This record gives sequence, structure tokens and C-alpha cells, in this order.
Amino acid sequence: MQQRTFLTWFAVGHLANDWPIAALWLIVPTAGIAMDLSPTEIGLLFTLINVGGALAYLPAGIVADQVADRGRLLVATFWWVAIGYGVAAAAPGYLTLAAMLALAGMGNAAWHPIATGVLTRRCSEQPAQALGIHAIGGSLAEVLAPVSVGLLLAHLDWRAALAVCVLPTLLVGLCFPRVARAVPRVEKTAVRGPDMAELLATWRRRDGLRLVAMICLYNMALMALLSMIPLYLVAAHALTPAAAGFVFSALLLTGAVAQPFVGRLSDMAGRRPVLVAGNLTAALAGAALVLQPPFAVMLAAMTVAVAALDSIRAAMLAAAVDRAGRREATTLGFAFALMDGVGALGALLAGIAAGLSWPHMFALAAGLSLAAAALGYATDFSRPADAARR
Repeated sequence: MQQRTFLTWFAVGHLANDWPIAALWLIVPTAGIAMDLSPTEIGLLFTLINVGGALAYLPAGIVADQVADRGRLLVATFWWVAIGYGVAAAAPGYLTLAAMLALAGMGNAAWHPIATGVLTRRCSEQPAQALGIHAIGGSLAEVLAPVSVGLLLAHLDWRAALAVCVLPTLLVGLCFPRVARAVPRVEKTAVRGPDMAELLATWRRRDGLRLVAMICLYNMALMALLSMIPLYLVAAHALTPAAAGFVFSALLLTGAVAQPFVGRLSDMAGRRPVLVAGNLTAALAGAALVLQPPFAVMLAAMTVAVAALDSIRAAMLAAAVDRAGRREATTLGFAFALMDGVGALGALLAGIAAGLSWPHMFALAAGLSLAAAALGYATDFSRPADAARR
């Protein structure tokens, strides 16, 4: 299979796997309103969902680095996602819903380190660009799923809408086995203690710890914005779920389109300038939102903040692969676990801040982005092998 077709199918697979979880940006606030939940409880629900999914990232990455036929693992994730979210639609209460969504999210989580590990190995000369093309699928899911689910919620309750949202996953899951056969087989290797110790040592060094902290703060800022913006639009501006879905999707569109280009830019110009600029831009836009400007200005500032963070995601992941140098799937599993595990605390903190006021919530997101930019400026993004030669 030609590389362009291969990359396109992986982007489509990413879109289908992320479709139900992207729909949650609208379904969870709608379910929260139906259940009479507070902003803090809604933020906690997002955090529990993402922490549950984060538990699968690292194990999936380790397994992918040991299994020769990784295509079969990718096919399995579609069925886990479709069945998991379909069952979650029947959850009877808050805690049961959180548990079922977290379990379903594990299937979605498993896709990411396996798929990105395959791509970074196949496209080793331009890993960030390949990750950016793959990321388009997830970003388009976040753009299109809220629009579709917003329209569904005008006619269905949140349970029926969630059940309908698994259909794209089922459809692509039926088509993906042919693509899976084109995934290059790799030599089956066992995880050895010295290898894992060396990998951990890489992250325990000063710049490794800075990169870990930057990844966490970056995604905390992004999660804070994404988890609260739909609720903000409905609660503070009285938008309908359908209107909020259209606005939220429009916010994500710019970042979705920019990801492969920003990824390629980071391959050529280096990780630091791209990551610092993206986080700093988001911090400035978040600071503007603290002032609660007129609606049109507010939408523009939210678009800039979300797009700036979303567009640098591929560069962030490529920086993690650069740091480790090998065992791509394990490294990416670790990076995704940081983003959606520790980073998911941003949703909880944003919910608490929104309980005080909406300016507090936007100030939190701006502060987290600013801290990530500062860490990015202080971090040496050289590959360890390159640093050793200097």
C-alpha cells in the first residue's frame, strides 16, 4: 500500500475511533444538566473518563512493541470502542456512567500509541509530519462529532445520541482489516529490564523531567478549555446544544487543519520555537478571555487559544519520541498517558474555577499555558544521542 494511502487510512481510523469520545464534549454537559450536576461534577466526570483511558496508553504501547502483527491490535480497538460506548449509553447513574465511559475510553486510548508507533517507525525521517496527518483524523472528529451530536440532541436524549455515535466506529472497523494487513510486521521482542530502566532514566534526567512537566501543563490547559467551553456557551450565553456544537466545532477547525503543517515546521525548525510559540499564544488569548470581551471578540480569542494548543500536539508527541530515541509505541503510550492522565486534571480544576466564575476558569487555562511555554523555553530538545556528541 502506498504511503499516502496508508497515512490517509490511519487518519480515517483515528477519526472513527475518536468520534464517540469527541461527541462527549457535548453529551457530557447535556447529561450533566439532565442529572442536575454542578460544573465541578461535570469537570470531575471528564477527569474520570480521561484517567480511565490513560490507564490503557502505556500497556498498549508496551504490547505494541512486543507484538509482530500490530494491525490486528488496531482492528480490535474499533470493536472495543463501539461496544463500550454502546453499553455506556444505558448507564443508570453518575458513577456507573463514569465507570463505563472510562472503560470504553480504554479502547480508544489503545489505538493511539499503537497507530502512532507504526507511523513514526514507517516515517522515521519526518515523524512530526506523519503524526500531524494522523492527528487530522482525531481533530476532524472533534470538529464534526460535536456538530452532529448537537443536531441529534435536538431530537434525541443524550443516551440515544451516544448510541448513534458509535456507527462511524463500526463502519470503519469493518473496513480496516484490509489496511491492517499492510501494517509492516516487526520482529517480536520481549520487554527487558535493562531496556525499561534505560528508558526511564532518559525521562528522569533534568530535560526529560521538564518535558514531562510541559506535556502535563500543556494538556491541562487544553482540557480546561475543551471541557468547559460547551458548558460556558450554554450556561453563560444561552446557546442551544446544536448552536454550541457548531461554535465548538468551528473553534477546533483551525487547529485541525494546521496540525500537519505545524508538525512539518517543527521537523525543520526544531521543537522549541514551535512549542513555545503555541503555548504562549494560547496564554495571551486566554488572558484576553479573562476580561470577558464582547461575544464576537470572545469567539475569536477562544479560537486562537484552542487552535494554538491543538496545532502543536503532533510536535509535542514528536518531542517525546526524540527524547526516547526508540521503542516508539511505548514512548508514545507514556506521552499519551501524561496528556490524558495527569493532563485530565485540567478539567477538574477548570470545573472548580468555573464554580467561582468564568474569568477564573479562563485565567487558569492561561496560567497553565504560560507555565508550559516557560518550561518549553528552558528545555533542551536535542536527541540524547545528539547531546552526547557535543
